[in-house]
Amino acid sequence: METIVKGMDCLHFIDGRYVHSQKPKTFDNINPATEEVLGQVAEGGQAEVELAVEAAKRAFNGGWKHSKLSERAAILRRIGDLILQRKDELAMLETLDTGKPLWLSTNVDIPRAAGSYHFYANFISTMGTEAYPSEAGAMNFVVRRPLGVVGMINPWNLPLLLLSAKLAPCLAMGNSVVLKPARWTPMTATLLGEICKEAGLPDGVVNIVNGAGRSVGEAISEHPDVRAIAFTGETTTGKSIMKAGSASLKRLSFELGGKNPNIIFADCDLDEVIDTSLRSSFINQGAVCLCGSRIYVQRPIYEAFLEKFIERTRQQTVGDPLQPNTNIGALISKQHYDRVLDYIQSAREDGCVIETGGNRADGLDRGFYVEPTIITGVDAGCRVVNEEIFGPVVTVQPFDTEEEVIALANDTHYGLSASIWTKDSSRAFRVAHQIEAGLTWVNTWFLRDPRTPYGGEKQSGIGRQGGMFSLDFYSEVSTICIKY
Repeated sequence: METIVKGMDCLHFIDGRYVHSQKPKTFDNINPATEEVLGQVAEGGQAEVELAVEAAKRAFNGGWKHSKLSERAAILRRIGDLILQRKDELAMLETLDTGKPLWLSTNVDIPRAAGSYHFYANFISTMGTEAYPSEAGAMNFVVRRPLGVVGMINPWNLPLLLLSAKLAPCLAMGNSVVLKPARWTPMTATLLGEICKEAGLPDGVVNIVNGAGRSVGEAISEHPDVRAIAFTGETTTGKSIMKAGSASLKRLSFELGGKNPNIIFADCDLDEVIDTSLRSSFINQGAVCLCGSRIYVQRPIYEAFLEKFIERTRQQTVGDPLQPNTNIGALISKQHYDRVLDYIQSAREDGCVIETGGNRADGLDRGFYVEPTIITGVDAGCRVVNEEIFGPVVTVQPFDTEEEVIALANDTHYGLSASIWTKDSSRAFRVAHQIEAGLTWVNTWFLRDPRTPYGGEKQSGIGRQGGMFSLDFYSEVSTICIKY
């Protein structure tokens, strides 16, 4: 496989400038599709976080917290515009970093990232102030003020998209930011610093520190001047961040793991279900928190579904992310590649059936590629049913009744999302109301209105993102009571 773009070196972005680490330490950024070195990344730590927090405090108190809504909206809109202007460059960097197909970066990741800035630019431009008259002869006004310095710790699966979903509302409310990109995917976050500066964002409002979670992530989480932490990632890491931030009672917004049920009733449109289930199972190599990795199919159509699903899965092309016909690219790292294969091996040891896949993809001598894998014959004790794999691996189980599938769907410590497929509207409402998930789709998947709340129940998260829910998190909400 020939790499078209060699990537770039990634420095920290602090107080409006790209800077090296105080101790000149770097690490390799590896292309997971080729195992080639894309560039060197500055390795940050406590010292760089201190500099970034100080810069963020100066920028916040230096005028950003008093900036007008119209000013912030114009900057957000400009950031979105610049992302779209540089879409091809950003998409290539995202694909080189993550191993995902270039068409996916180009058509989903980058446009949706730009859309977050455009959405919040428009949203705050029309935002009003709530007022509540009281019988005691007073008027109560609800006002929102920025928090201050916010820490953000970003995942590797959708780097720019998920960062933008947090950063846009945070900036909209007048906060400053210290963010840590995922160690494996630093390039689009690095370029975002340049874009923010070009868009007119004051120096120090956005600061980027690269490095490991145990150093940079912990330093951000523990810093007493960081008022809140927004984190997307694995549940165990979220618990560590929560513990680290507890001493200063930080506000937390966590989008954590998911083991999401995809519930298919016999009266569904089977062709549409197959098409969408291929996406919800394997898009982005299965590394989407919202992927429907537990598939439950009502028994009358179980065999028909399984036969068609296996056939279509075997038609998926695994390989070079730069080729337009590639459906499934590389996993993010050797470590994660080994982890996914270990889950598949555990299914074999549990006596499950590997209907298709289960191995390294053929014909690829470099890169971290795993075949899309369908597993049947599972039971409640199997790791592949209970734990988030975050790879192109799904389980398929039959069910008979609504009550049975509701119990199966809820039998997890996760509660992020679910999908229900049925033509019976009464059943759709009845089942959806009983599913323990922050977001439930009926006859669709991955369809999001940015005004609505998004987040997980149980160990899938804390808080909600989207529209006013995000703005409330990134602001102090106060009441001013004025007696007539």
